[in-house]
Amino acid sequence: MSVGTIKLRQRKGEIVTFEELLQNGVICLLHAKNRTDAIHQLVSALDKEGKLRDGEQFYQAILKREQLVSTGIGMGVAIPHAKLSVYRHFFIAIGIQQTVQGIEWNSLDGVPVKLVFLVGGPENRQTEYLKILSRLTSLVKTMNLHKRLIKARSYEDIIQFFKKEEPCF
Repeated sequence: MSVGTIKLRQRKGEIVTFEELLQNGVICLLHAKNRTDAIHQLVSALDKEGKLRDGEQFYQAILKREQLVSTGIGMGVAIPHAKLSVYRHFFIAIGIQQTVQGIEWNSLDGVPVKLVFLVGGPENRQTEYLKILSRLTSLVKTMNLHKRLIKARSYEDIIQFFKKEEPCF
């Protein structure tokens, strides 16, 4: 199984990879001034690519979730996320901050964010949603994913990482 493989219920027994989730999403090089700006840039990119049914509704759902507790998980990574009933499939937007100082995100460890995984999907599939969040967190911590992706400068660089065969843990 590749590093980017995660089992989700699309069809019975089908395995969905991060590469496939990214096909429903976007990858952005960010120039954000703050957390809200980073989220806005990612949501706008998703909306521009026609990936969202209602960009403003999704943006507000992400901000509402962020107000509950910061999604800055540490090590320069944030995973803002929201579920809405209008979506049938999960998607991921990856944002790589281009400024040296990163983005203040009120993270658990106080480290500014350089890598953002924005996750969206259907409201009624909590188990799959939690698997995505858990897998991302695990990859970031175990594989030093954040260090590798921060160096990426193109969509192809990032897709190559998720295609790479490495052992699961």
